[in-house]
Amino acid sequence: MKRRNTPTKQAILDLLTHEGTAMSQDTIVGKVNGGIDRVTIYRVLNRFCDDGVVHKFQADNGKYYYALCQGCHGEVHSHNHFHFRCLKCDKVECLEQQIIVTLPQGYKMEDSNSWVNGYCAGCS
Repeated sequence: MKRRNTPTKQAILDLLTHEGTAMSQDTIVGKVNGGIDRVTIYRVLNRFCDDGVVHKFQADNGKYYYALCQGCHGEVHSHNHFHFRCLKCDKVECLEQQIIVTLPQGYKMEDSNSWVNGYCAGCS
């Protein structure tokens, strides 16, 4: 079923597209204009996750971040990549290079969440 596009959804999508980086819900709440409450933003972000528009991941600092899906379509999602967090500016980015993990025989990977902490190009 096609979902209705609302001004709130469009504002969040525009923000994620414009910023071009993963963002926490707190950051999104702080940057979206129009007095949209955090519960509505939370619901929209979860709907975007369900619809394959964004993916959500938990950082090593305990916060959840949301990033636009790249190369995902329909039921096919590819989020097994590293995430990079700058220790100076706190910018979080998806590193789209493919990760190849060899598991012992009989093991099956469902998901991975790997982090690299350091300094981004702008801060190093």
